[in-house]
Amino acid sequence: MSRTLWIDDDGTLRTLDQTALPFERREFALRTPDDCERAIRTMQVRGAPLIGAVGAYGLALALRADASDAGLRRAHERLAAARPTAVNLRWALDRGRERVAPADPALRAQLAWDEAGRICDDDVACNASIGEQGARLLRALAERRAALAGMTGTDGITLNLLTHCNAGRIATIDHGTALAPVYRLHEEGVPVHVWVDETRPRNQGAALTAWELGARGVPHTVITDNAGGLLMMQGRVDAVIVGCDRVAANGDVANKVGTYLKALAAHDNGVPFYVACPVSTIDAAMPDGVSIPIEERAAREVTHLEGRLDDGSPASVRIVPEGSAVANPAFDITPARLVTALITEHGVCEASASGLRAVLACAARRVGPAGAP
Repeated sequence: MSRTLWIDDDGTLRTLDQTALPFERREFALRTPDDCERAIRTMQVRGAPLIGAVGAYGLALALRADASDAGLRRAHERLAAARPTAVNLRWALDRGRERVAPADPALRAQLAWDEAGRICDDDVACNASIGEQGARLLRALAERRAALAGMTGTDGITLNLLTHCNAGRIATIDHGTALAPVYRLHEEGVPVHVWVDETRPRNQGAALTAWELGARGVPHTVITDNAGGLLMMQGRVDAVIVGCDRVAANGDVANKVGTYLKALAAHDNGVPFYVACPVSTIDAAMPDGVSIPIEERAAREVTHLEGRLDDGSPASVRIVPEGSAVANPAFDITPARLVTALITEHGVCEASASGLRAVLACAARRVGPAGAP
């Protein structure tokens, strides 16, 4: 299947177990709301757009058992609590609830199921547009580099991008967010190379982004999380592009922990720092990044490394001494002042209250790009 989340021939919702990647491509079924909640909590499914879609289907599955007002409220609250930082989960659940609340309870489950399908279709279209908007921005960057070198077009220029965590196809329904422009450029024949942060503690970059890029034939190099600043200082990074889990009303961005450090290094070295931002990740009710709740995950993600031994067998290895305290915040906040631009499905905008208002207005009118900052 080309999509990360799909319905098989017998009507069962299915997806990929991302905890098995990159060593095994394992599919599993989501038959109950408990299945959906567990998959989100354990990160079998991850990525803000994807967990939103899974949450929407979880709501529909819950309504098959109890479509009363109380059942709708309980299912919404339970699923929304599965991961608190990424706003897409609550956004998708709110969208499903608003669609079914006025309806007869007998119709609610099917209406919610259909709405979840529309959320998936919208995500595919959204990410394709982000790919187009971002590719235009990055192509212009490559052309400026070529012009400075006395060349025309982008012949002979390889665009070196750095990304953090995984914001590719498997974090969404299809295409990805931060990786969508990369795929678009690669398909158009623009030479592109990606520096892939390993992204501790769960190594989503080393495991998932590298797996995706390799499958698409995109040149890439996996680096330690702390190597990016040096590469920027050496002039080996043309731009940083990351995804996001929530954008506050003032343009502050919540993303995988470590993003803030990349933004600081980019700012210090004059490297553009772009954030791929579906409109669904904009939380207009959240005034600033300080107000965004930061998910604290289990200590074991830090104390142990999961992988494969040379003989191919799975292994979990402890790397932290017994008795040492561990903190594991899953996200951090990048202040708007460090973000060069937000790349949305409605165009490129400033990471500011006015920039977000403009792009949200475009989204409300369902019109074209808001324009570059």
